[in-house]
Amino acid sequence: MSRTSRSNDSICFQIDSTFHSISRHLNSPAAIPLQLMDQQTPTETNGSNENNNIEQHTNIGTNDEEEDEENFRILGHPMHLKRQRDDSNNSNNSNGTSNSNGGTTTESSCSSTSSKRRHIDQVTSLESRRQAVRAWGNQSIQSADPDIFEMLEKEKQRQYKGIELIASENYVSKAVMEALGSHLTNKYSEGMPGGRYYTGNKHIDEIESLCCQRALAAFELDSNSWGVNVQPYSCTSANFAVYTGLLSPGDRIMGLDTPSGGHTSHGYYTPNGKKVSGASIFFESFLYKVDPRTGVVDYEKVEERVMDFHPKILICGGSAYPRDWDYAKFRQIADKCGAVLMCDMAQISGLIAAKECASPFEFCDIVTSTTHKSLRGPRGGIIFYRKGYKPTKRGMLLNQGDSSDKYDFEEKINFAVCSALQGGPHNNHIAALAIALKQLATPEYKAYMQQVKKNAQALASALLRRNCKLVTGGTDNHMLLWDLRNFGLSGKNFEKVCEMCHITVNKIPIFDDHGTMVPGGVRIGTPAMTSRGCLESDFETMGGFLFRAALIARSIQREHGKMAKGILKDGLENNKDIVDLRTQVENFATQFAMPGQDV
Repeated sequence: MSRTSRSNDSICFQIDSTFHSISRHLNSPAAIPLQLMDQQTPTETNGSNENNNIEQHTNIGTNDEEEDEENFRILGHPMHLKRQRDDSNNSNNSNGTSNSNGGTTTESSCSSTSSKRRHIDQVTSLESRRQAVRAWGNQSIQSADPDIFEMLEKEKQRQYKGIELIASENYVSKAVMEALGSHLTNKYSEGMPGGRYYTGNKHIDEIESLCCQRALAAFELDSNSWGVNVQPYSCTSANFAVYTGLLSPGDRIMGLDTPSGGHTSHGYYTPNGKKVSGASIFFESFLYKVDPRTGVVDYEKVEERVMDFHPKILICGGSAYPRDWDYAKFRQIADKCGAVLMCDMAQISGLIAAKECASPFEFCDIVTSTTHKSLRGPRGGIIFYRKGYKPTKRGMLLNQGDSSDKYDFEEKINFAVCSALQGGPHNNHIAALAIALKQLATPEYKAYMQQVKKNAQALASALLRRNCKLVTGGTDNHMLLWDLRNFGLSGKNFEKVCEMCHITVNKIPIFDDHGTMVPGGVRIGTPAMTSRGCLESDFETMGGFLFRAALIARSIQREHGKMAKGILKDGLENNKDIVDLRTQVENFATQFAMPGQDV
């Protein structure tokens, strides 16, 4: 039972519904007003005290003007109420409207006031909840997560103050960055344009379709002869989608050996037989190698291996190969064994789009790529596949013995991407890729890729002049492979010293003079620093930094040994030579703006 005080002498009581023996005798579950009147004797409600368990007694004290005393019983319990009286209460009583029993009618006012209060409370509660959601949703990173914000700022400074020479990395434009951080992240769009699992994808379909159109245009491909899928999350995902769509588990693939410059997604086993990628786990892979004396692919030996192994997919392209590929020769080899010819152009796709490298599209059936690196787009993958009629000049029918005269890659690859291997595509990435592909079609991008090649040549010359050894003797693209053996260095120790000096490169294995793989090299690329505006003379300076880092690493390695843990001993970052070189690197790097960032 609850009691609510009112502005007049009425007291409203709410009978608790749990008292079933009482509530079933009441005509209404609403609050029941009990009027306490001066000099009122106990009365029986409705003339029958037998059917009413509420008894009310009112006794007036000796001083009517000062206070009222009320005695009453509720459910058999005696209760006493002493109440001070004032003029305003008397006025309210005198102005009240009497009912048929002589009491003031207050039920309507009680109910109205209570209803208004409940409404106000509900509106206030709803608005406060909405405000809480708005406050949560509109917080900046700095407000929402100061820890992550601090780490982001540190990484921004690292990129700005350092020299980025990893061949796989680049700086995206501000427009690409804005698309990646856009509201497209909110939408789920599993499926292909026009065939999504979810509704509300009209504009998402438009974006993805435009992205596909621009991808074909970037490489001057006819939409009647080529299709494209822009949904893969990476080139590794793209490659595995091709295998999944066209092969059965255990079928054979062949690509360039990883230590020779290939990629693990082409199928790789360690020397002790460990399978290190999905391609080697689910498919049988056999790899070809470069000539250990020259570092260049030996096409005659490739053909021998292909004819012995008979892969269903033959892969050209690599992750650390500084020379052009002979796609025509690969086409001839693939036709001899009836293999599908696939090119992984992840490293050089930007150069191919700018016509600064040979194009695989004339000869290959499937072409995959990342969308960052030299393309300077968001991190993701892309698959181009032939469609329509197969060329009659090719003697053997492709696609695993299929006797059809048409390519059937499209449906198989699209299904492999979604939903065999992936769920919903990253719409923000696809929009960002569409922007990057539009930039590819501009004269400015072609000039950029030409500068990337010029800078690679300048850097190679700077190292060769200092008697450094380069695998293959130079480069045809954006990267060079530095053989560090004449310094007595491992690539791992050299990259650690470079990192302490704010220069980033990555270690690679290379062939020694006896054809054995040794961890004595690093891969260096020019796209990232070219994106920051560096020219040939700047890369000459960077060549000097790299040479000095090699000398420092050699000195430290003599003192601490060849093991990398020695290079990482406490206090080494405060080595005077390292501090001096780091200072020079930072002073040099901060001359160049970082695209898309205010630093």
